[in-house]
Amino acid sequence: MSITVPAPDPALAAGLDCPLRVLDLDGTRLHDPLLDAHLGDIDESALADLYLDMVRVRRLDTEAFALTRQGHLVLWPPLLGQEAAQVGAARSLEQRDWVFGSYREHGFALLRGADMAEFARIWKAYAHGGWDPHEINMAPSQIIIGAQSLHGVGYAMAAKMDGSDEVALTAFGDGATSEGDVNEALVWASAFQAPVIFLCQNNQYAISEPVAVQSGGLPLALRPTGFGIPSMRVDGNDVLAMLAAGRIAVERARSGGGPTFIEAVTYRRGPHTTTDDPKRYRDEAEVEEWVAKDPIDRVERALARCGVDMDAVRAEAKVRADRLAKEFRAAAEHAEPPAAEEIFDNVYAQPSRRLERQRAEHLAFVASLAEESK
Repeated sequence: MSITVPAPDPALAAGLDCPLRVLDLDGTRLHDPLLDAHLGDIDESALADLYLDMVRVRRLDTEAFALTRQGHLVLWPPLLGQEAAQVGAARSLEQRDWVFGSYREHGFALLRGADMAEFARIWKAYAHGGWDPHEINMAPSQIIIGAQSLHGVGYAMAAKMDGSDEVALTAFGDGATSEGDVNEALVWASAFQAPVIFLCQNNQYAISEPVAVQSGGLPLALRPTGFGIPSMRVDGNDVLAMLAAGRIAVERARSGGGPTFIEAVTYRRGPHTTTDDPKRYRDEAEVEEWVAKDPIDRVERALARCGVDMDAVRAEAKVRADRLAKEFRAAAEHAEPPAAEEIFDNVYAQPSRRLERQRAEHLAFVASLAEESK
């Protein structure tokens, strides 16, 4: 495969001084020369749809958190506060495009059409990966920090070699940018001009470590420019800014322009996972500062400014969110554990003799226990 190295772009990064934004905190529509051109179709109805998406994502998150505390799920990594970053980026893709996410991409999974019963089984530790990736064009949740960036680039390179115009998006947190996998993925994406979007949700903490520790206080959006990859630093709590940035990146990738890095500046308002206590490493005043920047409240204010009947919109959002929560709760509460021997399934594309021997040994052991209990 021949490699064409693009000419250096004198303006590789946008939004370094101040994250790109088109919705102010009070809902006022701002003008941005880079993003505005990609939001021409967003009217009050489209904005209300994005609002409904974010409300559903948040309700899924809070319901799962409660289910974990009630013993119905083993673990949950909350995304409270990051709804706009995920919804805006997810809605910029077409269904034929692929998503490679971390363990916190619940918004992507929901909007891509993941089956809630399978989704619940993952977090009840009853399934290896949950949904069929080829049904929703989204890879299973990746818990190895940053590994999905390599998977996304690999898929994008393969799509390009096959002559497809599919785009891959790989999502990860700020902490993953310090991992070798992400940096290796940036090298390959740049060298082969892979049609891939790197979505870094900078939620300010890599578990308990603030982002300033690993970034030296500099924007993470600077890092990909060292690989020759253009980047945008975007207000991750502004769903319209995220939608526009995603569309720019998709357009660039699909037209042969190569990769784009998006740093979504947002905040994880909950714990890293349900086993974490964030009060040990951050001040509640900091959390309250970000509560004032809530992405859903911001869209509510924008819709109200447009004269939309918010009582009706909130009522519809509640109906949809309650329906989703009920479906997810039922799936979590009634999920049945798999047979123990299923652990040997889907380990390899074709089972090896060693694996078959291990399966036989396991079944013989289980049979011996049953015989002894008689």
